[in-house]
Amino acid sequence: MPKMKTKKAVSARFKVTGTGKLVRRRPGCRHILTKKSSKRKRKLHRPTLVDQGQVKMYARLMGVG
Repeated sequence: MPKMKTKKAVSARFKVTGTGKLVRRRPGCRHILTKKSSKRKRKLHRPTLVDQGQVKMYARLMGVG
């Protein structure tokens, strides 16, 4: 059985932490920022963990565990 290739689109969007969790960026912080509050924009800039229901799928696509 050949090795599974990493999906490059997924590897560009997610990073693996030292403990093996997946980190993603939040959507909605590229344009139309004038109507969003400063608090909302500040929170959108911070990365967050991938939802527990999707971790298995993205980890497989990245070739991680």
